[in-house]
Amino acid sequence: MEAAFICTDDLWAGGFGHTHPLKPERLKRTYELLTAYRAFDAPHSHLVAPDPVSREDLLLFHTAEYVDAVARLSRGEKNMPALCYGFRPDETPAFPGMYEIEGLKVGAALTGARLITEGQVQAAFSFGGGMHHARAALASGFCVFNDVAVAIHWLLRQGLRVAYVDIDVHHGDGVQAAFYDTDRVLTISLHQAGILFYPGTGFPEELGTGAGYGYSINLPFLIYTSEELYLRAFRQVVPPLVRQFAPDVLVTQLGVDTHYRDSLGSLLLTTRGYIALVEELKMLAEGSRRWLAFGGGGYAADVVPRAWTLAYGVMSGQTFPDELPPAYSERHGPGRLHDTAGPEPVEAGVVEKTREYVEKNLDTLRARTRDVWRWE
Repeated sequence: MEAAFICTDDLWAGGFGHTHPLKPERLKRTYELLTAYRAFDAPHSHLVAPDPVSREDLLLFHTAEYVDAVARLSRGEKNMPALCYGFRPDETPAFPGMYEIEGLKVGAALTGARLITEGQVQAAFSFGGGMHHARAALASGFCVFNDVAVAIHWLLRQGLRVAYVDIDVHHGDGVQAAFYDTDRVLTISLHQAGILFYPGTGFPEELGTGAGYGYSINLPFLIYTSEELYLRAFRQVVPPLVRQFAPDVLVTQLGVDTHYRDSLGSLLLTTRGYIALVEELKMLAEGSRRWLAFGGGGYAADVVPRAWTLAYGVMSGQTFPDELPPAYSERHGPGRLHDTAGPEPVEAGVVEKTREYVEKNLDTLRARTRDVWRWE
């Protein structure tokens, strides 16, 4: 595949701050690691700057009132009811320059969408985006603008059908809600169950409404779900449904907060399991030759750059040496691209509970969507 990495250093020029989990450093370190590996010198790899976003672009999904409110909060206007638009100091705080920085993520998404639809590349990675929680008129879960929903709306306007697969540890609730009533978008989210866990949604019973019934698929996992069980469940749901849907474009959110060392999630994936998922997604994308990928969550500063470097390697057909390059390790410490350790063993009783929960959820999906999908 010809692959594009959508990037500019403006993506990490500001943000929620260095004490917030969604640190801009995640993006900077990912770019630095890929640069150290000379990933953009490969013949099928392209480093592309995002186009600026317009207000009209944002209005593909967001309301005019909300877009204007974000702009005003970004300028620091007083007497703005920030809480009414979802901005909270303890979760998604407003910050100076927010409109431009968060809008740039939408610009990156649309740049990737245009590149793949024009045939300039087959895969585009907007690693700074994946803001899948934002609603049309509400910031939520560290997400200001839902770049994924905007890009999918743009793809729909081109007459294309879209399959969206989200492997972030948190349910992709904003994207699901955006397309809950249409059969032109298949949304599949695999995530930690919303049992006392943000955003509290994403259960198998959430299947869509009207024409969209059966096109919203959720597979939640209990805490301490193993990599083996996760991969087995993924393979029972994602490949058969995506192949039946036969999308014109595969859109994926590749959050790496499923990693066993992540501070916000409690699943037990390693970099090897994560890349096994990305490789499966690449095989699914080869059907349409159009793959728009997003970054998303991931809060372990030394894990995210390694995982997204590996992911971009899959997209662009590159294999990188396991030892981190000197140019990167001198700045951030030596190490390996893949994990050198894994999670601690889990008690047998916990393993059985996680398995039973997955089987119950799979049974629910099969039973309630048998008129929509052929289950293998």
